[in-house]
Amino acid sequence: MGKAEEHREWLKKMETASRAKQEAFMNGIAAKLRRPRVTEAPAHPFRGAPAFWNEFEWPLEERVERFSENFRLVGGYAVRLPDMGAVRGFIAEKAEEMRAKYVIRQNVPELDALGLDEALPPGAQVSVWNRDIGVDWKARAAEADFGVVVADYAAAYTGSITVLSSKDKGRSVSLLPTVLMAIIPIGRLKTRLGEILPDFDAAGRENLPAGIHFISGPSRSADIENDLTIGVHGPGIVYALVVG
Repeated sequence: MGKAEEHREWLKKMETASRAKQEAFMNGIAAKLRRPRVTEAPAHPFRGAPAFWNEFEWPLEERVERFSENFRLVGGYAVRLPDMGAVRGFIAEKAEEMRAKYVIRQNVPELDALGLDEALPPGAQVSVWNRDIGVDWKARAAEADFGVVVADYAAAYTGSITVLSSKDKGRSVSLLPTVLMAIIPIGRLKTRLGEILPDFDAAGRENLPAGIHFISGPSRSADIENDLTIGVHGPGIVYALVVG
């Protein structure tokens, strides 16, 4: 018998012994419970959410109201604005109020048209993710006072913003700056997460984004002695700007 065959035989014996231990362990539990072992998987006649939940949808204005309420409950700020011009003015006003010097934004057409460079206070610098070669973009995002993104979706029921990442939409833009400004076009505000997730299945595995991020308010952690701390793993201040 060769070495390879001896190894296969040894593995087979180890597997047999392991399975025998598993059987003995499960039989012992069944005996203590005084009922027979379950050896077949139970039937699952229903899969996924029930029909009534799949059909559940709030009217548009209620979606805005519920989203805003839920977002504020987790420590975020929700603001309704009529158009992108008002968004530009709001961000510029907050930049002046908070004395923001460094702003980083996604490299997307909606923000190209926003004109932040001209609107921000004198001395404030805007960086566009991945537009220039040779820049350490993670470091640039980490030093930024504001990160500006356009949300791909939002869910009113959970007060969650969905931001996808790509070469033009680095995840660091929403995860590293001190303050996050998330612009939500009103047509992307859904009632449930269940309306958002099927789009990813429909796109197919090869078309999935590099990252899918669900943001519900500012970063928070209670890892150390259950002491709640804001802003440890991301922005400590998050504005959801619902536009339209």
